[in-house]
Amino acid sequence: MGQPTRARTHTRGLAAIAAALALLVACGTPDDREQPTPTGTTEADTEADTETNSVEEAPEPPADEPSEDLSAETDGADTDPGEEGSATPGTSGSGSVSGDLEVHYLDVGQADATLLLHDEVAVLIDAGNWQRSDVVPALQSAGVETLDLIVITHPHADHIGQFDQIMDAFEVAEVWWSGSITTTQTFERAVAALERSDAAYEEPRAGASTTIGPLAIDIVNPPAGVGLSDLHDAGLGLRITYGEVSLLFTGDAEAATESRMVSSAAEYLTADVLQLGHHGSNTSTTANFLAAVDPAVAIYSAGSGNQYGHPHAEVVDRVTGAGIDLYGTDVHGTVVLTTDGSSWDITAQRQGTPTSGGDGGGASSGGQGSSGGSGSGSGSSGGSEAGPSSGSGSSGACAPDQVDINSAGFDDLQRIHQIGPDRAQQILELRPFSSVHAMDRISGIGPARVTEIIEEGIACAG
Repeated sequence: MGQPTRARTHTRGLAAIAAALALLVACGTPDDREQPTPTGTTEADTEADTETNSVEEAPEPPADEPSEDLSAETDGADTDPGEEGSATPGTSGSGSVSGDLEVHYLDVGQADATLLLHDEVAVLIDAGNWQRSDVVPALQSAGVETLDLIVITHPHADHIGQFDQIMDAFEVAEVWWSGSITTTQTFERAVAALERSDAAYEEPRAGASTTIGPLAIDIVNPPAGVGLSDLHDAGLGLRITYGEVSLLFTGDAEAATESRMVSSAAEYLTADVLQLGHHGSNTSTTANFLAAVDPAVAIYSAGSGNQYGHPHAEVVDRVTGAGIDLYGTDVHGTVVLTTDGSSWDITAQRQGTPTSGGDGGGASSGGQGSSGGSGSGSGSSGGSEAGPSSGSGSSGACAPDQVDINSAGFDDLQRIHQIGPDRAQQILELRPFSSVHAMDRISGIGPARVTEIIEEGIACAG
């Protein structure tokens, strides 16, 4: 990949983010609420809108600032692939391989958090949902004492949600963010936690490579110079290789981003295990991208019974139709892949078959799932995590922390994503609403924005 570099060093990169965040808040950005993961846009949503959540690029550091080299020399490790559960030929070897690597795709509901754990290193990719406090206990249960690296693919609240809790609970050596910012309280807490810490801070870009302990890491997204306003498009994507076994993580990258990766970094996309983008949404995992990655196993993270329909039927059919073993945290609970750098085993808390719609696939507790030959199950029980019940779009009782669009006052209505003074006044004039879905009666609110409002979970129609 040439001579890749990291985008910024800790001091100025974090200072730039903090400065940009302060500027947005000072300018009166009407957003002190959590920003959900968008599921797409429609023609109605392309209109200019000054009331949407602000997301800006952090200022670049001065041109004369030296950049750190993210590449490092590695010692190749020759391993013979097994007959089942064996590594994809042609993947790059990491540093010296000794012992097993465990990859825990944590069951954290409708969010992402994945732990890579080895005797020499602990890496966390994404930090769960802002409405929960389950990541720290999960890491402690796995035996984590310190974290060598936390990667936040993008700062939506279902990926950066418990970052502050994690930073307060563990000594963290280094943090990678995409560089995108929001003005949500969750992001502000995350920035404050990072500023309190001694962790190094980086914003790596596509083409960068490095090793952390025995893990080789290739950055596949975003490219240098990409705009940061689209959090999904600018999200960090990375391939991690242990010996001959490789794993690909792309956050919530959608079709256009996947296409760009295929065009610019195809040779670094091939992986044995793919974490499906955007929780198995049909915005991601296109046929071309899936063919480029060519995984043996695919895993998605979604909440059981989630209101977004994740994973979507066409994604499930596309993956299973290609003969790829599919696991989902909504069905299987926490999924653990264990590899010696040549072959792997996969164990799961529960048995089940992923189906569309987040309906849990008929999962049963106390079972086991396996892939890769040996397939020894953990046999541990675990109740499925229910998807968020609030903001489902239907009418009914509202939770104490929700905003009832049929009774809330002018100021409270502006707590809702996409609702500023003009739209708050429209709500007062248009109500009652039969459901949150009916908010598409508001000027400038199309189906995609209604979906974002529902995902946020603040609005309800009592």
